[in-house]
Amino acid sequence: MEKLYEGKAKALYATDQANEILVVYSNQATALNGKKKSQIAGKGALNNEITSLIFAYLNEKGIPTQFIRQVDEVSQVVKALKMVPVEVVVRNRLAGSLAKKFDQAEGSPLKHPTVEYYYKNDELNDPFVNASQLSALGILELETSDELEAFALKINQALIELFDAIDLDLIDMKFEFGWDSEGQLILGDEISPDTCRIWDKASQQKMDKDNFRHDLGDIIPVYQEVAQRLRSYLTK
Repeated sequence: MEKLYEGKAKALYATDQANEILVVYSNQATALNGKKKSQIAGKGALNNEITSLIFAYLNEKGIPTQFIRQVDEVSQVVKALKMVPVEVVVRNRLAGSLAKKFDQAEGSPLKHPTVEYYYKNDELNDPFVNASQLSALGILELETSDELEAFALKINQALIELFDAIDLDLIDMKFEFGWDSEGQLILGDEISPDTCRIWDKASQQKMDKDNFRHDLGDIIPVYQEVAQRLRSYLTK
């Protein structure tokens, strides 16, 4: 198969269908924009399963994603997209860079979810941008930024409800979007403990990549726990 792209945690391959690609998840874990790296056995399979379960759930809820089907332990077939060059971050509680910026304790509540944009450029360390800057630089029209914000908040609410049902708090999450062959804006990339902060409701234990990012412990047991809870809830 022709390799189309290889990122930090996934590789994309052409298929015999013009508007479909194969995504293969790797075991590589990265943090600090790729400055910290490690190979962790089993990580790719867990992220593939978690993303497949969540995207199938969103599709059933009428929220369009690029997910078509899971192929095997580490791969899935998805719709080919023209990706929006912006990451959209939705925060429900203070954590990470936002907590540090305002010198607030992690987990502090927000009055409402916030939406942030980051321009996808590794050489620039994915800088924070606002909708006006995106428009002025010719990266994204204001109307598209508004559409992204509304879409991200809708997905965020659906995921809050899903994670609440499996006793997890959704702290924040990164979304990536793209246009499909018909020009529809849909959710792409992945949703996994690599791309969000999720904490156990009872213990407030971190069930995400912060364990790797901050050397808090092995990520595999917590990823396995997230996968098991999703599997039990969504396939019962």
